Amino acid sequence: MTEEFTPLTIQDYVAQALTTDQRSDSGSLTFPLLGLFGETGSLLSEVKKKQRDRASYLGYAGAVVEELGDVLWYLTTVAARGGLSLGDIAGNLNRGYADWQRAPDGLLSFASLQPPIMTRRAEPTPAFEKTLLQLAGEVGLLMTDHEAGRLTNNQAALAGRLVAIMRTLIQAANEAGVTLEAAAVKNLNKIFDRWPRERIYPAPLDESAEAEEKLPRDLYVDVFERKVRGQTYVFQRCNGLNIGDRLTDNAMTADDYRFHDVFHYAYVAVLTWSPVIRSLFRLKRKSDPKIDEAQDGARATLIEEGVATWIFGQAVALNFFADVKVGELPFDMLKHIRQFVAGYEVEQIPLWLWEEAILQGYAAFRFLREHRRGRLHIDTNNRRLTIETLL
Repeated sequence: MTEEFTPLTIQDYVAQALTTDQRSDSGSLTFPLLGLFGETGSLLSEVKKKQRDRASYLGYAGAVVEELGDVLWYLTTVAARGGLSLGDIAGNLNRGYADWQRAPDGLLSFASLQPPIMTRRAEPTPAFEKTLLQLAGEVGLLMTDHEAGRLTNNQAALAGRLVAIMRTLIQAANEAGVTLEAAAVKNLNKIFDRWPRERIYPAPLDESAEAEEKLPRDLYVDVFERKVRGQTYVFQRCNGLNIGDRLTDNAMTADDYRFHDVFHYAYVAVLTWSPVIRSLFRLKRKSDPKIDEAQDGARATLIEEGVATWIFGQAVALNFFADVKVGELPFDMLKHIRQFVAGYEVEQIPLWLWEEAILQGYAAFRFLREHRRGRLHIDTNNRRLTIETLL
């Protein structure tokens, strides 16, 4: 017996999408309008990149779907801030500017807005390029009206502009051979990957591993500085034993990167992943040669070190994330991290969990920068890395 497919309704998409409006309390149109303008520009940029690098830019088709979804999200948010719904907008696509009215209460699916059969385009067509320029023009008119105050207390004027944008967006999707339903579904998956409705931690990545090959679930590690022949090093001790090599910053300018192993411990505690710590504690999954080679080997270790170093470069400019709250790490940063780890088991970890690991790791790093020593608690069962004073 096959499962019956239920088309995604516009109303259902709106209800889910608006739960991720991080600034809904402001009520202002300005923020989502800037987003709508920016994402429309990003859609145009994808076409430009494909025209410039026709053979080498292989991500065009997927990027168009993603960017269409982002435009749809901001269009939804602009409508909501103006007291409208995307269902209202879609229900008025065949009406003129002055004839806008509330859409009926019936549910409207994305599929009903487009032809049942379309050809997916691997490259932009002249018609698609022309329609995207028209879309940019329509969004520009909306921005101009907003700046001039013509949308203030004028819901019909706002609706008229949004209907024109929605109509052009559908035309663009048709010419690209992309269903808006696919764009909407991909958009929901992306935003909930970043801002989940409920934070449910996935099972540990090594849950099925042999007991003696699992990463620690509850462990304390002491981190402290000590001078040796005039040179300051960072040492680590666990259960009374020195572990790993003594560390310096390995840089021309001191930046305390010598404490960077706290990031790897954070990956253990929160992500249940760290080829670096597996190597350090001799926990490589030797009982499964394929996993041992592919997931716990030297290449995976280099990837993890690369991720930690790259994030550190971003963190330096942001005061080591001291003022960043959960939900505020740059989205692009998290997406780049996933690209770094593509093909490894940690690729499946949601972006919101990466953010937790990063923020907890940097909280411990800032503590060590201030106190120069501390006791780390790796609590994988509760997905927490904490640090306390080491006497």
